[in-house]
Amino acid sequence: MLKKKLLYGCAGSLIVAAVCSIGAYAAQPRMENALRALENARSELVAASANKGGHRQKAISLIDQAISETRMGMAVGQ
Repeated sequence: MLKKKLLYGCAGSLIVAAVCSIGAYAAQPRMENALRALENARSELVAASANKGGHRQKAISLIDQAISETRMGMAVGQ
């Protein structure tokens, strides 16, 4: 009986956490869109030829910083 209550309690907690996560995620569609755009831009830069005088690598580094800042902003906004 105690195991069953514990199991139901854990399952309930997981459901609540999932619902809260979905709510926070859905509440920030612009931030999520920006994050996706940054990740796509990074992928394109990584796939580009390397002969860009160091500018390609610098752009990748700056996008990595922007991705990090966007994720931190989303975490604070939850």
